[in-house]
Amino acid sequence: MDRDAAARWRAVSPWRLRRARRVLSRGGIIAYPTEAVWGLGCDPWNRAAVGRLIDLKGRHAAQGIILVAAEPGQVDSLVEWPGGEQRQRVKESWPGFVTWILRARPTVPDLISGGRTTVAVRISAHPVVRELCLAFGAPLVSTSANPHGARPARSALAVRRYFPTGLDLIVHGRLGGEARPSPIRDAATGAYLRV
Repeated sequence: MDRDAAARWRAVSPWRLRRARRVLSRGGIIAYPTEAVWGLGCDPWNRAAVGRLIDLKGRHAAQGIILVAAEPGQVDSLVEWPGGEQRQRVKESWPGFVTWILRARPTVPDLISGGRTTVAVRISAHPVVRELCLAFGAPLVSTSANPHGARPARSALAVRRYFPTGLDLIVHGRLGGEARPSPIRDAATGAYLRV
């Protein structure tokens, strides 16, 4: 994405970023635009917040949840990077639209990994997502803003209709223009788990 496009997408004022950071730090749940659909996020280390988000969506804890970050350094303590060509394949796709399944370190909470030895991670190129992660100083939970089984929200209005209660903040901005949620790939094999 070029700088002009990034500037046009920038929709989070410093005041809104500070507010989002406060909400997240206090265990709140936010909604925000991503590359293709609206997402829900919270502090991945706040068990109560993650549990509330899972309940809000009506999904199973065993499914695991994607983490989104602004830069690879934000997830270094959470993943074991693959070596050789696998590592290069992952790093070349970021920042970008691909979510990778990577080996999780013991620091990843079970509610995030779904109790698995892996974790789903994306280093986003979307300016709003990146600004939120940088303001919070850590990765965020990133799951589509919809009740489990429903179509992902593609507008703030749809988010409000799905969740008239339960959200602590909606961070306004534009979607990134992708038609579908991010593809998910297994870093060990390169296989697509979601296209």
